[in-house]
Amino acid sequence: MSKQDKILRIGYALFSAITSFVLVFYTVSVLGSESASEWLKAFAYVAGGYGMMNIYILSWAWRSRPSWAPSANLVIAVCFFGVVIMDLIRDGLKDGTQMIGVLGLAVVLGINWFAVKTLCRPEKS
Repeated sequence: MSKQDKILRIGYALFSAITSFVLVFYTVSVLGSESASEWLKAFAYVAGGYGMMNIYILSWAWRSRPSWAPSANLVIAVCFFGVVIMDLIRDGLKDGTQMIGVLGLAVVLGINWFAVKTLCRPEKS
């Protein structure tokens, strides 16, 4: 494996870990707030759950390269994205910036999945 490939694998893993920790931090912040609505607290649990599960799958992919890791990551990403879309449908699309946020989230979830998939590939000599 070339040095560039190793750096790219580490970069994807770091990006995925950082975005997961951001989601967990968001969850802790919302749950610590007394003014958050019940719906926002429920959404925060989902966001934190995705972040924690992504870290768990990422660590498994880093250590042992299991074949199930990309599929598991894809399932939790699709479920989390589905909750975001359902929340958007429930509240209605207010302006275009919400759509940009949803597209940004889709890109982040896709990169997280690709990071796990990249880590699960066998290293080439």
